[in-house]
Amino acid sequence: MIDLHTHSLLSDGDLLPSELVRRADAMRYKAIAITDHSDASNLDFVIKRIVNVCNELKGGGAIPVIPGVELAHIPPRQIDHMVKKARELGARLVLVHGETIVEPVAPGTNRAAINAGVDILAHPGLLSPEDAELAAERSVYLELSARKGHSLSNGHVASIAKRFDVNMVLNTDTHSPSDLINDETAIKIVIGAGLTQEDFGRIKRNAEEILQRTL
Repeated sequence: MIDLHTHSLLSDGDLLPSELVRRADAMRYKAIAITDHSDASNLDFVIKRIVNVCNELKGGGAIPVIPGVELAHIPPRQIDHMVKKARELGARLVLVHGETIVEPVAPGTNRAAINAGVDILAHPGLLSPEDAELAAERSVYLELSARKGHSLSNGHVASIAKRFDVNMVLNTDTHSPSDLINDETAIKIVIGAGLTQEDFGRIKRNAEEILQRTL
């Protein structure tokens, strides 16, 4: 499992970053990204500390750890600026908290994130055909989510991603230890979204490609 969306106690997760990585390692993860929730109030604080812990873990026997961020509930007009600032601060992977159907995310967030060139649009909910086509053009990955609630729209995301040939990844959006999953569970989630074993293989390759370019 390569998990590109997780949270530590630097935002609303339960674990120290180091324990999160250790637990993922014990579950035979291949790699993990730490992508704590951020907005203008904590962006510099969060990213600097994630970068620091990722640097400290290098060479210590831990699995590869990508320093990232999930920009969450930011007004759409501010997303482009915040994405650029996150990258300047050292985030190697930038996600935006998409228009999930279980939270009151501002309309237009999906489109603004895609236009800003984020790496992954997290749990994009009922993504429109126009935004899916734009995501394909901008090489933005769409997330299938293992997280309860966000996963309710996985079927729609999978269907529209296939229709417009948008790359997908599967992430856990981990907040607590029990959220981490193995490949057996991952493939069940993919098939449950109406996809195939072949699609699962492609999703795994997509995660590998992101890993290689962000390390």
